[in-house]
Amino acid sequence: MNYYARHLKYILGWLIAGTRGGAMRARIIMALKDSPMNANQLANMLGVDYRTIRHHLEILEKNKIVTSAGDKYG
Repeated sequence: MNYYARHLKYILGWLIAGTRGGAMRARIIMALKDSPMNANQLANMLGVDYRTIRHHLEILEKNKIVTSAGDKYG
C-alpha cells in the first residue's frame, strides 16, 4: 500500500469511526457515491437540517474526501 492509500485510510478511519459525527459523514459519503448533490438535496435525502449537512461537508472537503463543483459535491 503506497503512502497516499495509507494516509487516506487513516483519514477516513478518523473521520468516520474516530469522531462524534462519523456516522453522518459516512451517510453523506454513501449518498454522494452514486451522483453529485448539493447540500439542500443531501439534507432532504438524509432527513437532517441543512446546516448539519454543511458542517459535515466542510469537514469532508477540508480533508479532501469530497470536492465541490459549482453548487454540488461529489
